[in-house]
Amino acid sequence: MLSERRLEVLRAIVQDYVGTEEPVGSKALTERHQLGVSPATVRNDMAALEDEGFIAQPHTSAGRIPTDKGYRLFVDRLAGVKPLSTPERRAIQNFLDASLDLDDVVARTVRLLAQLTRQVAVVQYPSLTRSTVRHVELLSLAPARLMLVLITDTGRVEQRMIDCPAPFGETSLADLRARLNSRVVGRRFADVPQLVQELPESFEPEDRGTVATVLATLLETLVEETEERLMIGGTANLTRFGHDFPLTIRPVLEALEEQVVLLKLLGEATESGMTVRIGHENAHEGLSSTSVVAVGYGSGDEAVAKLGVVGPTRMDYPGTMGAVRAVARYVGQILAES
Repeated sequence: MLSERRLEVLRAIVQDYVGTEEPVGSKALTERHQLGVSPATVRNDMAALEDEGFIAQPHTSAGRIPTDKGYRLFVDRLAGVKPLSTPERRAIQNFLDASLDLDDVVARTVRLLAQLTRQVAVVQYPSLTRSTVRHVELLSLAPARLMLVLITDTGRVEQRMIDCPAPFGETSLADLRARLNSRVVGRRFADVPQLVQELPESFEPEDRGTVATVLATLLETLVEETEERLMIGGTANLTRFGHDFPLTIRPVLEALEEQVVLLKLLGEATESGMTVRIGHENAHEGLSSTSVVAVGYGSGDEAVAKLGVVGPTRMDYPGTMGAVRAVARYVGQILAES
């Protein structure tokens, strides 16, 4: 374990390097920070930090920069994240409150995160598997053609066309709509199959084929793999950090184009806590020079999806973590009220 003094030196190096983009020397540290010790002591502390792999010397200059291990310790020992100012919080709330629907909420969240953090923002759509049914609507488009509309508690809307095996009258349609909603509204998606399995038997024989077809379409909608959708924004922000990527920015951009990679980066949506993965902690090779800050959001206590940012390891961690957490909280409130 590092002594508290050496931890203070490491914190000062991280802060200065993030702020100035220049390797940090002992003289600059003692001038900028109230460390309470002589430059010679700071030099000794820096030598010890370098021996333990927390900082490194990028070239022959006297300055040092944090390593992935150094950033990791800095984040793990953070006293707290940087709170947003009152005007910033008000601006976030006003911007997100103006959302029209779920797609607009996600699009606005991506823009907001990218602007606040000046990093790449990634927002996962609420997952159907962690949602409950708010309403099922059935509309007649033709005598033997229906449209099913599934609305979730997170504001997600899924539409499906259904070709029925036989004409289905308005009275039967109203009856099916009422019985279906009485069984599934407010219930978890995982519970729906069991709740509706005996429904066809309660209809007249000539209507059972159509009822079974409607239920099959509903159940397919609940389990479709296409539920894992993402929106990404602010990729152009990476161009400001060209020198933070050792060789080229290209591997980072290529990795960001792969949805599977991004989903793995964000992690399981059920994890509502904040995760910070730094440099080589990211399994994808193209992202070994980046850090990912992600957190779950939801309309209640349980997270229904994740949002976060991707940027260089030379990141303002307290500020980024504060912004990501604040935005997630507001998005959760909007979903709860929608």
